[in-house]
Amino acid sequence: MLTGMSNLSAPSLAPAQSATRKPPAAAGDGLPVPQRYWAMAAMTVALIMAVLDGVVANIALPTIQREFVVDAASAIWVVNAYQLAVTVSLFPMASLGDIIGYRKVYWFGLAVFTMASLACALSPNLPVLTAARVLQGIGGAGIMSVNLALVRHIYPSTHLGRGVGYNAMIVAVSSAAGPSLAALILSVASWPWLFAVNVPLGLAALVVAARAMPASNPAGHRFDWLSAALNAATLGLLIVGFKGVDGSQPIWLVAVELLAALALGATLVRRELGQAAPLLPVDLLRRPVFALTVVTSVCSFAAQNIVFVAMPFFFEDVLNRSLTESGLLMTPWPLMVALVAPISGRLADRYEPTRLAAAGLLAFAAGLALMALLPPDPSTLDVVWRMALAGFGFGLFQTPNNKVLVSSAPKERSGGASGIQATGRLFGQTLGAATVGLVFTAIGKADGSVVVLWLGAGLCLVACLTGIFRRRPAA
Repeated sequence: MLTGMSNLSAPSLAPAQSATRKPPAAAGDGLPVPQRYWAMAAMTVALIMAVLDGVVANIALPTIQREFVVDAASAIWVVNAYQLAVTVSLFPMASLGDIIGYRKVYWFGLAVFTMASLACALSPNLPVLTAARVLQGIGGAGIMSVNLALVRHIYPSTHLGRGVGYNAMIVAVSSAAGPSLAALILSVASWPWLFAVNVPLGLAALVVAARAMPASNPAGHRFDWLSAALNAATLGLLIVGFKGVDGSQPIWLVAVELLAALALGATLVRRELGQAAPLLPVDLLRRPVFALTVVTSVCSFAAQNIVFVAMPFFFEDVLNRSLTESGLLMTPWPLMVALVAPISGRLADRYEPTRLAAAGLLAFAAGLALMALLPPDPSTLDVVWRMALAGFGFGLFQTPNNKVLVSSAPKERSGGASGIQATGRLFGQTLGAATVGLVFTAIGKADGSVVVLWLGAGLCLVACLTGIFRRRPAA
């Protein structure tokens, strides 16, 4: 897919293979049917649970706050604990996947996530719930860190785009359905059931995964505990610092956190440069195509989260829409992603994916720019088709970009590639949320909503440029 030429020109949109004949898969390339379907079913269940639990707790926060009689600042740690644990654990889990095998890390992550879900449901107070959410985050990282690496082993190389597209669809649908599903559960049951429903699903997925998940060849090196600690401290301080730019922390404290993260990050990078298979995949980032694909991914997810964070305020405070109407106006975006991502995956198996990704980013940028140019009193249709265009662009972009990222790494380093994709997504989302908070604090929600939409469109164009100028690796 990405072999051959090493020039800087954009790739042509020509079929990668003849429409009438596809090359046979290499021996041992992917799983046979129906094992492939069982493996993807187990992965789907685990991925849905991991994504949903990053969303549903937000809906339950007011209920949890009232039941445990705590303030809002304390209750928010039910969400923050999960996010922080996931983020700081992704690279260590991905490194473990390269060392001991992706199937083992996935199974361990799913087992921890399932047990932690039961602990969340049985939590008698907020400290216990927060600790259980930390364990849930570690388990979720085990699932997400090796997700793309397992897809690469489940699907033959000629169908890799389909697997990545299906994966993107599951994430989009889970993210979109999370708030509605949480509201539905809370309408008929108490908040512990948000976590308890994971237990039977997780147990079933564990049984299927034990039989169907593909094995991978483990590496011979040892796990680097010092690098894991430096990674956790760096990313933890970075995320807490970014979250504080909205005014929730004193500016001096934010500066200290970000400077400390920078110093620890520099120490981590220097240490990793001398490693044969580093925990922080600096070896992969030396590859121009890989590094630029990561930058493209971070910019695109930052732009996406700008919309997800800012638009509800825009719809309710500026357009005076109700909470229900605001939720419905957000729906076209994830719906289009879910519809387009699988199609984009099939296209990425036939055509050069970098051109598809660039086309998607241009449509994404156009959708955000048109949202910023909405008239003062837009109709529902005015909003819906613009949100649908942005979602279409993001769905068209995401699958080929992820395929480029995972396939540009050696197969034995698929864990590192998968880990950096997941970390880039979370870092981009954090950057997008911090941008919205900073702009809203500076100029208010009304004017700020338009400004952040233009910033999002600009990030899409930056991502498009980095995507176009990706070099292909030499054959």
